Amino acid sequence: MLGRIGDLWVLLALGSASAGAVTGFSAGGLGSHTLLRHTQRFARAFCLFMVLAFVTMEVALLRHDFSVKYVAKVGSLASPLHITIVSLWSSLEGSIVLWGFILSIFLAVFTEWSRDRHPETTPWALATMLTVAAFFAFLIAGPANPFTPAPNPVPLDGPGPNPLLQNHPLMIIHPPMLYLGYVGMTVPFGMAMGALFSGQLGPAWTQALRKALLVPWGFLSVGIVLGGWWAYDVLGWGGYWAWDPVENASFLPWLTATAALHAAMLPSRRDAMKGWTVSLVLVTFLLTLLGTFMTRSGVFNSVHSFTQSDIGPIFLGFLAVALVGCVVLLALRVDGLAGKGEIGALVSREASFLLNNLLLVAFTFTVLLGTTFPLVMEAWKDVRLSVGEPYFNQMALPIGVALLFLMGVGPALPWGEPSTRKVAEALVPPLAVAALVPLVLWGVYDIDRPWPLATFGTATFATVVSLREMATPIRIRMREQRESLVTAASRAFARGQRRYGGQIVHLGIIVIIVAIAISHAWRVDREYTVPTGGTVRFEEYSFTYVRAEHFKESHRERDEVVVEVEGPGGAFTLRPALNAYSTSMNAIGSPAVKTFPTHDVYVSLLSLAPDKSTVGLHIYRNPAVGWLWIATAVVAFGTLLAAWPARKGAPA
Repeated sequence: MLGRIGDLWVLLALGSASAGAVTGFSAGGLGSHTLLRHTQRFARAFCLFMVLAFVTMEVALLRHDFSVKYVAKVGSLASPLHITIVSLWSSLEGSIVLWGFILSIFLAVFTEWSRDRHPETTPWALATMLTVAAFFAFLIAGPANPFTPAPNPVPLDGPGPNPLLQNHPLMIIHPPMLYLGYVGMTVPFGMAMGALFSGQLGPAWTQALRKALLVPWGFLSVGIVLGGWWAYDVLGWGGYWAWDPVENASFLPWLTATAALHAAMLPSRRDAMKGWTVSLVLVTFLLTLLGTFMTRSGVFNSVHSFTQSDIGPIFLGFLAVALVGCVVLLALRVDGLAGKGEIGALVSREASFLLNNLLLVAFTFTVLLGTTFPLVMEAWKDVRLSVGEPYFNQMALPIGVALLFLMGVGPALPWGEPSTRKVAEALVPPLAVAALVPLVLWGVYDIDRPWPLATFGTATFATVVSLREMATPIRIRMREQRESLVTAASRAFARGQRRYGGQIVHLGIIVIIVAIAISHAWRVDREYTVPTGGTVRFEEYSFTYVRAEHFKESHRERDEVVVEVEGPGGAFTLRPALNAYSTSMNAIGSPAVKTFPTHDVYVSLLSLAPDKSTVGLHIYRNPAVGWLWIATAVVAFGTLLAAWPARKGAPA
């Protein structure tokens, strides 16, 4: 019964999205306000039916209705409640339902926001978004239908979701965060297409486009780091990023979206680079489609790719159609978006933004080439190749350091044609401070690794600039308005909320890059076999294997070993474990981590003797990793500030 109800909601959503796409394009072509109203009604209907389909699927999972094929595939009577709820996005069909549900929320918000705004571009934007919605509704109704009846006889129980998805609470929030980033890119994509169809990209639409891009960019940023945190806490290899194809799939649109966010400042500020900004937004959406194809088609082998399916060719076909459509429309209409402004001097803020964009695009191409080249070679010459971390790291290091340097140069330089004196005043003081840091680290602490030293220097430069940019408005108000520090700070923040949000994001990104540099350069690890009561020495710590404990839970069996650790920070206990699931041939580890301000002590359980007399341990000392998670919260906070609507009366 629930399966038929779900099918009904999906078919109604498909019909609403298809009809809305037709009326939307007609409204844009004819300039009809009446057809636009109909399009908005169809958009609201799609949102309603998609939400109902999502709720129906969750109800089927919670009721353990194994007559529904998807529930029989991922459900289990033994699964805890929270695992049952999140199992909706544990496999292909449910994840597409989640995509449609999130798309309906974004579409509803855009429909209400644009109700009485921008009648020349809104119909085209809505029509484009509804076209995307119709495609995903088609997937749910057809090749990825989760409501299909289970084959007879109806099973009495199911296997539960993939064990890797049950092994850590981060899987509750990591996939939705990524999907909020992926799916949210549909809104700026629709707005960019609206600008191309109408031939208009005014300042108001540009600002709205940038904010519509900023929101999913923030979700995608958090989702990527949460994925790294999950890999760190679940896979037991002591790392958080391995340039895995599916990791790269989420990183690619993040790079181009970052470029687009910076480029989108130029049309409204200098009336320049409108076509380039629109192109970056379109490429970002296309890369989200490519990323979804890479994740869900089964073409790429990855620990993050849990599904092999038949929708790969369909997805690839939609990606090809979208690509051709974007290229044709750009060729026909991009001249209509030509701005009157020009890039200023070579040493100016807009020139640094342009260079920033070029580096980000080069970085994107580098990652895309390394990710897809083995697949292309296998299809073309039937030769299996592997592109691993050495390639990516070798290419990423110089580009990353250059981007970090530009993160400081961009905000420091004035717009337009600054004089030599202004450029010197902007750059010389932070550069002087930045030059001292590598010298001190080299001379006092004997650090002689070139790339970490370069990272520390450029990070110091960017940090000094960001802090100065945040302090300057406060200092001016205190001097000119004779205000107290608290009053000046609150009023400067109220008048420059977006600016402060952007600088906070920069500070968070700087900390992330520095933490990555430190953790990669100075990580140490070693494997040990330890008998009961035995002690091993690793770095400044001693590790004693005390005992092993066995636990039986509703959905798994768990072997934990108790390891007593003594070191400079005192004594503490770590409990790494191996988890056995009925649907998995091999046990899945749960490493134990103790985080200090400067480093993590990370212990992974490799093996446990049948009589529990000995254990195999892999011990790591990972410096600065904890700062990745702290800095991500800073980035999220800064993004929220930048995207939050300014109070009435405050300047944009």
